[in-house]
Amino acid sequence: MLKLFLPDEHVNSIFDIDPIKLKDRGIKGIITDLDNTLVEWDRPDATPELIAWFKKVQQQGILLTIVSNNNEKRVKDFADPLGTPFIYEARKPMGRAFRRALTDMKLRGNEVVVIGDQILTDVLGGNRSGLHTILVVPVSQSDGVMTRINRSIERKLFAWMKRKGMLYWEE
Repeated sequence: MLKLFLPDEHVNSIFDIDPIKLKDRGIKGIITDLDNTLVEWDRPDATPELIAWFKKVQQQGILLTIVSNNNEKRVKDFADPLGTPFIYEARKPMGRAFRRALTDMKLRGNEVVVIGDQILTDVLGGNRSGLHTILVVPVSQSDGVMTRINRSIERKLFAWMKRKGMLYWEE
């Protein structure tokens, strides 16, 4: 059961994920979280660096869908200027939004990675759905109220997993 909380990969930033290497591994789609994964939770727009990364993803023919627990306005206002499909109020870690993203992209689970900054939503949800998960270090150290609660639980999980030798990276 604890394996559901372990990501398949861990990187410092979304920019450490190379779309060319994803394509070489047979990846055709990315499901990504928004807040504190792509940009700070309170930043309304994509940064120029993120826009360039999205273009690299598109150049590789990889589809991208933003799946966020945030409200429609927040996610739509961010995703629309990028021309990126999105699912809001996803209720991660529940699997419905992940299944919908796969269906919308017309891809199978082995062709998609999930990228996110939270173990209790992104990693757990992706793993429960049988998808390859990549945990990124949060873009910002500040969080909304619910996320602060999750982070507290995650710190305890990390400490326990580290003592058990399950973690292969430093926090």
